[in-house]
Amino acid sequence: MHDGELEARAYGSSGPLVVLLHGGPGAAGYLAPLASALAAGCRVLEPFQRGSGGEPSTVSHHVHDLARFVRSRCAPDRPVLAGHSWGAMLALAYAVEHSDELAGIVLIGCGTFDPAARAMLETTRAERTSPELRERVRRIALETDDPDLALARTAEALLPLDSFELGAHEPVTARCDARAHSETWSDLLALQQNGVFPAAFAAIRAPVLMLHGAHDPHPGALIRASLEPYLARLEYRELERCGHYPWLERHARAEFLASLRKWAKRSATQKSELPRRVRPSPTSPVTSRR
Repeated sequence: MHDGELEARAYGSSGPLVVLLHGGPGAAGYLAPLASALAAGCRVLEPFQRGSGGEPSTVSHHVHDLARFVRSRCAPDRPVLAGHSWGAMLALAYAVEHSDELAGIVLIGCGTFDPAARAMLETTRAERTSPELRERVRRIALETDDPDLALARTAEALLPLDSFELGAHEPVTARCDARAHSETWSDLLALQQNGVFPAAFAAIRAPVLMLHGAHDPHPGALIRASLEPYLARLEYRELERCGHYPWLERHARAEFLASLRKWAKRSATQKSELPRRVRPSPTSPVTSRR
């Protein structure tokens, strides 16, 4: 069991507290440009999720780690939890048991919760993949012996495919962990197949904002539809001319950052109005898999 404090980077000195959760799974560090941009008006913490080693990484392990982190680094504040891709899914899993510790949740380019949405994601990516890109990805797999490096290089190769029009930005390489990626994603899929997610999200009482690019291959409308029956306070905003990484987009970056800052500030000032809820028992669907 991993019981150490998560490594984290801190940004900003004033404003609402935002905890950024990276995607992947197993791709820590690539949110640095977003964290730096949000620091103009927010206090930001960017934790790095656990890597592989020892027992397999599971969703409940990540929830446990995040609960320790929030309590040790955020109290007495209740932060806005903003997750990207898999990180958005982790934010929801965490909030099932810890909704009362949050001012709000932001889902940025949220991942999929059902086979139909995943099939559309795969179809869209396939339609956008040129023969040249397909060959590049194939060669990465063949020529890269290190699975962590192969995961990082593949993500870099697919960045334009997942984007509408990238603006000028400094390349940021994530600390990729292919084993943690595989273990965590396998557990997440099992939780979905067993009916735990998204049904468990009905316990969440914190307000939730979805910020989703209209050009993101992750189908925002389908993902929203899968979550709406369970989230009592869900707001959806679709960003035009925007893909999976809004803070890197030439056209949508300013609108995205302004929306996120404004919503975080509003949620932080209204946090005392969030209804309290009874903490689930240790046998709840998520913690029971720890």
